Amino acid sequence: MIFLDTLHLGRAHVIGTAVLDLGDGNIALVDCGPANVFPALVDGLKRLGLDPNRVQHLLLTHIHLDHSGGAWRWQREFGTRVSVHPRGTAHLIDPQRLVASATRIYGDRMTELWGEINPIPESAVYATSDGERLQLGSCLIEVLETPGHAQHHNAYYLPHENLIFAGDLAGVKIDAGPVLPPCPPPDINIESWLSSLDRVEALQPNALWLTHFGEVRESAAHLKELRQRLLRWAEWMRVELRNQRTEPGLIQDFQNLTAAELAKAPISDAVREAYEQADPATMSVAGLRRYWEKFHPELLSAD
Repeated sequence: MIFLDTLHLGRAHVIGTAVLDLGDGNIALVDCGPANVFPALVDGLKRLGLDPNRVQHLLLTHIHLDHSGGAWRWQREFGTRVSVHPRGTAHLIDPQRLVASATRIYGDRMTELWGEINPIPESAVYATSDGERLQLGSCLIEVLETPGHAQHHNAYYLPHENLIFAGDLAGVKIDAGPVLPPCPPPDINIESWLSSLDRVEALQPNALWLTHFGEVRESAAHLKELRQRLLRWAEWMRVELRNQRTEPGLIQDFQNLTAAELAKAPISDAVREAYEQADPATMSVAGLRRYWEKFHPELLSAD
């Protein structure tokens, strides 16, 4: 396996793509990033001596645009089959609702951040099933439904290597920085996320591969840190909402919270900027607020 940096918006270590040699001359990718990194990813494959025309399979962990926005380019240019959680298929085939939802969040930065977004023919989209074993050439891959970050999230398990392509399930970790849980709207669910972490931890994987960013070998410690920070962030938000904090104040204080956690790590300013690009603090404020208001409004009332 190879991990390629897509150099999103020209910055290293923000969005990566896993490249799997299927043993028959063909290739599979796990996540592909948005459409605006497609040329860089194609060039990266060529520099490795790999033919982009051999990319037969694209396994999407979920349909957030930083993971899947360029899937249509792979299908259109190279005939790649796109596999995704069944809840994500309709949004790949007809992305109008997905684009409308993202536009409400990103506004006039949509094209800058993600590039063009187009539909994928239904015949090229494959809906996975939980526990399904995909035999892609010589590579056996097990599909794990892992909701929490998104309700349509998959992880992909390679039993022979005991490693997991984790998407956003296992959070964001860049270089020597902390493990941060990306919590964007609209469907963060803490209970589901914790259950998904239980499932992954039970496998005791040798390695986790994170879209943001790269391979993690100390998987047990990594997942423990993620779990602790997810719960701590969620409780912080609950307390702040109970105190009837307004959005501007919440955003500023949460940005200060995350900045303080990053400041403790032996990382460069460039890595701190990569964290903010991969996991914007403002997105987690919106996602965690929606979680409490949607699932546990009774816990937001003052005693």
